[in-house]
Amino acid sequence: MSREYDKLVRDEVPDVIREDGETPVTHRAEGEEYRDRLAAKLVEEAEEFADNRTVAEIGDVLDVVDAICAARDVDRDYLDDMRAAKTEERGGFVEGVVLEQVEPTEEHRAPDWESPDE
Repeated sequence: MSREYDKLVRDEVPDVIREDGETPVTHRAEGEEYRDRLAAKLVEEAEEFADNRTVAEIGDVLDVVDAICAARDVDRDYLDDMRAAKTEERGGFVEGVVLEQVEPTEEHRAPDWESPDE
């Protein structure tokens, strides 16, 4: 009985499947399909990291990021520069800041806003 996957896999996975005596059915994604599948793979790998929290999963995420950069003709150094600029502007994630809510000031309240105490 065949198993369905319909997902982007590493380039050598079909060879591994053949070595195991099975027959992979594949096609090469190109253009928009490839970019869509890379986006889905990024989410998949990020979810695997969230579940497993291993360094290997971080490596998988970075492999997908590298493939996204290549597919979009974005130099990794350029991406690192953009990341550094955003970190300088808004900070990083090293301090563990959790935003729970934002209390509006008088000037930012909608006209129909009512305080829970009113």
